Amino acid sequence: MDFSEMNAKMAAGNGFIAALDQSGGSTPKALKGYGIEEGAWSSEEEMFGLIHDMRSRIISSAAFTGDKVIGAILFERTMDGTVGGKPTPAALIEKGVVPFIKIDKGLEDEVNGVQLMKPMPTLDELLVRSKALGVFGTKERSVINSANAEGIAAVVKQQFEVGKQVLSHGMMPMIEPEVNIKSETRAECDTILLAEILKNLDALPEGQQVMLKLSLPVVPGTFDPLVSHPKVLRVVALSGGYARPEACVELAKNKGIIASFSRALLNDLRFQMTEAEFDASLGEAIDDIYKGSTQKTEAAATA
Repeated sequence: MDFSEMNAKMAAGNGFIAALDQSGGSTPKALKGYGIEEGAWSSEEEMFGLIHDMRSRIISSAAFTGDKVIGAILFERTMDGTVGGKPTPAALIEKGVVPFIKIDKGLEDEVNGVQLMKPMPTLDELLVRSKALGVFGTKERSVINSANAEGIAAVVKQQFEVGKQVLSHGMMPMIEPEVNIKSETRAECDTILLAEILKNLDALPEGQQVMLKLSLPVVPGTFDPLVSHPKVLRVVALSGGYARPEACVELAKNKGIIASFSRALLNDLRFQMTEAEFDASLGEAIDDIYKGSTQKTEAAATA
């Protein structure tokens, strides 16, 4: 797949995006969920080697194909590694899966109810390297914890500034201003966020597009104006801490939005499984998330 083919698959492909981008502090938790306890490694390198082995096993699985998994978000170390002797992005592309790279360096402390992204001083270098490996787009995450209009405006402004930097390298930015699903003002956050995103989309030059990765809204259909917006290539949803069954039910209520799940995809996978057990468990998760992404409920169809 070249860039135009990847763009077309992202615009209209049936399926979802796998988030395989746990990094840094979240890696021990991801490994524990996989059945590898802390203490099984003696260095950071060994820890990252174990998480790469897990991701390599997922990507290599017979259940993981471009028929249902249309994209995958990678951690930088995963992108730089290999799967089956090939660079990870090339291994994904061979399976018909569009590769993305997580570019943010974590979150700042909360101010005005939100957490902005930390500075990314080496972003240009990472984008050049990623594009050379065949990576299609990026993903960058901020967090919104409360309905503070000033804070949410700052999050969206920063996200679009980074997005423009990504666009300047000929890559597709996936903008992720996550609303904390435990927020007491979540519905208000959704409303303010929608208005800020629309304002920033309108300011984009004609012909430019971004992708959006959003928390599932309190009110189904809230993000319909983004799904149909000419400057949005695709809207995807994060699971945000929902268990897979609940995440898939909520996803199915929102027409035009596909999943980009991490925990909801990986939760049932264990290091100790045989290959047959692993493939069956991964296949079941993929089928559930694919269904939530592509088979919408009647409420969503008539929203």
